[in-house]
Amino acid sequence: MTAVGTPPASAPRAAAAATRRSRRTTAPGGRGREALTGYLFIAPAVILFAVLGLYTVGYGFLLGFARWNGFAPHWDWVGLDNYADLLWRDPVYAPRVREAAVNTLYVMIAVPVLTVAVSFPLAVALDRVKRAQAVLRSVYFLPYVTSGIAVFYAWQYILQPDGAVNYLLGVLGLGSLQEPQGFLGNPATALPTMIVVTVWTEVPVAMLMYLTGLQTIDRGLLEAAELDGAGWWRVQAAVVWPLLRPITAIVVLLTLRSALHGFQTFLIMTNGGPGTHTNVLGLETYRLAFLSKFAPTLGLASALGWLLFAVAILLALINLRALRSRV
Repeated sequence: MTAVGTPPASAPRAAAAATRRSRRTTAPGGRGREALTGYLFIAPAVILFAVLGLYTVGYGFLLGFARWNGFAPHWDWVGLDNYADLLWRDPVYAPRVREAAVNTLYVMIAVPVLTVAVSFPLAVALDRVKRAQAVLRSVYFLPYVTSGIAVFYAWQYILQPDGAVNYLLGVLGLGSLQEPQGFLGNPATALPTMIVVTVWTEVPVAMLMYLTGLQTIDRGLLEAAELDGAGWWRVQAAVVWPLLRPITAIVVLLTLRSALHGFQTFLIMTNGGPGTHTNVLGLETYRLAFLSKFAPTLGLASALGWLLFAVAILLALINLRALRSRV
């Protein structure tokens, strides 16, 4: 009979077996087998990334220094000539790239500013709504999850000369604001209209990010500011807005990326027209790669793509530096 509090005789044997198993698993050979098993599991993903990622990136980078039409068995190595042709030397490509760069700069300035100006007040208003908040949030987020091509064609339809926008302006007695050529057919209104459509697609994500940030703010800070005599506007400007500065930096970075690289909206709705008034760098890269009448231009398209990548990296570093300096 075993005394109370005395471990059974089998306990030392079980502890010794557990120790031996632990030693086997922690031995150098055991660790090596575990590491090999882990490497075998991740090997397919690594190989796929190397083939579709690193190889593609490296191939595109080298293509920027060559002249190739996509069909010839060999490249013609031209060094930095593609970059020189795009930036200043070629009388055909350089003017188009400069005009596209100016249009892209307008988009890069207007889209982040307007997105923040619309999404932040919208998030503040939605945060104050207690009833049907989930429904309203879904409604505001709908433009982001709707099929892009269908939405862009719908915008193109309502912006036509006989579209809904001109009709609504006529009904409201604002016929002087109507556009007989359509808002996308008038060179003076085409680019601003495309900026508005781009902002419309960017606002849902930015609004949701701001709303998430608002719901994480300590309500005690807001109550303390109100007790100190700060009104609602003062609280938003002096307390809420500074606390959401990191989210603003992320929103600006995302919208800058979309404005710099995005071209699907411009391709579907205007194809750079009228003339070249809505031609942006992303669309120009696509044209050089697939739609150029002057062959071969795949090297030029790759060079322009890497220039856009360099600008995107530079903007990201500036944004990160500005964010760190304010934290």
